[in-house]
Amino acid sequence: MTTTDFRDRLYDLYRPPSDHFSFVDVPDMQFAVIDGNGNPEGASFAQAIKWLFTVIYPIKRDAKKRMGKRFAEPPLECLWWADDMNDLITGNRDKLKWRLMIVLPHWTDDALFAQGVETAVGRLGEKPTTLRREIMTEGRSVQILHKGPYEDLRNISAKLYQEFLPENGLKPNGHHHEIYLDDATRTAPEKRKTIIRQPVI
Repeated sequence: MTTTDFRDRLYDLYRPPSDHFSFVDVPDMQFAVIDGNGNPEGASFAQAIKWLFTVIYPIKRDAKKRMGKRFAEPPLECLWWADDMNDLITGNRDKLKWRLMIVLPHWTDDALFAQGVETAVGRLGEKPTTLRREIMTEGRSVQILHKGPYEDLRNISAKLYQEFLPENGLKPNGHHHEIYLDDATRTAPEKRKTIIRQPVI
């Protein structure tokens, strides 16, 4: 895969329509990931985000060198799940489990990832125990782009799981996936863009 192919693949996957659920076939992709649980407004969630962005700094620098102006910094992503699906749909945050992720270029190898981890350890101290590089397979998925506050995502999720999937004879085949296209610290709630994605069978 060339750098152009990598850029175009990301563009296709991260630009769904906002007015209806659409289908996408997601190829195997590798991520830098950290696992956790509980309220995303807690300190552990914020610290995990800081770790991921620090780890990918050398990798991002390498990608920018290879891709130049064609490089688009990948967004923060998160898988969400709960022992009771209703906790996810209703937003019972204390019951949630999460996996924060940032997609890595396909050429990222052990050495390049280790360099990123070494950089992060030098700045932040002891690394999280769940920090790793992982290949994720989602395959056929349903997704939609939501524009607005994160609080409204539960309404979209309810429509997805309680209406769209049953009406189309589909079942979840993996964790609920959210992709945050904006920096929440710099974007007004009403302007935030979030992709909701759900692998299905």
